[in-house]
Amino acid sequence: MDSIARRNKANKRRGADWEIELMAGLRSVGEDVERLRLTGAEDEGDLAVREDDGLFTIIEAKNAKFEPGPFLDEAERERLNYAKHRGIAPDRVESIVVVKRRGKNWRKAFVLTTVEAYFGLDAE
Repeated sequence: MDSIARRNKANKRRGADWEIELMAGLRSVGEDVERLRLTGAEDEGDLAVREDDGLFTIIEAKNAKFEPGPFLDEAERERLNYAKHRGIAPDRVESIVVVKRRGKNWRKAFVLTTVEAYFGLDAE
């Protein structure tokens, strides 16, 4: 295995470890969260949180260089995929990106969304 393949494998493992840490942390505080496993063009995100009122929050978990624009674009695509695959109205599913902070636990991670999504504004 060459150095690039080793690095890619290690990065993938760190990403998976972060997803598991975040999921376990959210479960420890009573959230109903499951890990998602689809990949590729039909990916649905990394974690799904089921809210009491029938809403869902899709989490794209990132342990990588901070790139908010591409992260949010990916989360939006995955939100729509999740809703489509389950026959849920897209307005019942929201998405966020949770970005690991170096040297911090899951509670200190960054949460990214847009002003439009946060305040429930109609899309332009």
